[in-house]
Amino acid sequence: MRKYDDFLAEQLQDEEFKKEYDNQQPEFDEISAIVDARVSQNLTQK
Repeated sequence: MRKYDDFLAEQLQDEEFKKEYDNQQPEFDEISAIVDARVSQNLTQK
């Protein structure tokens, strides 16, 4: 996934983008925790 990482690094150079990206981090962390918990319990959308 090198291309995405390069793109993100480039976008994070923009202060406004970085501020908004950082503001979204708590939501991303919650989503990641939910996904991890579901995977560990073998739960699906069904």
